[in-house]
Amino acid sequence: MYFATSFLFYICEMKNNRYNKWLALLTIPFQMGVVIFGFHYLGVFLDEKYQTHYIQKISILLGVFVALYFVIKQVNQINKGEK
Repeated sequence: MYFATSFLFYICEMKNNRYNKWLALLTIPFQMGVVIFGFHYLGVFLDEKYQTHYIQKISILLGVFVALYFVIKQVNQINKGEK
């Protein structure tokens, strides 16, 4: 996942075109969705394995925080490329 965003950021730097920066920003919702779904799936798996009902909720919250971290990191990289 991080490789795809880094590759798009490299393309943005290489061509220095405004449209390519928008392309990198358009991947953010898909990246967030994949990360949150992955943590949800992990939580469901752990809930079934340990017979609990709270691990899924905790893992989804953790997934949201991880996804936000990736978004902030990617936006900071794009902003550094503008200067």
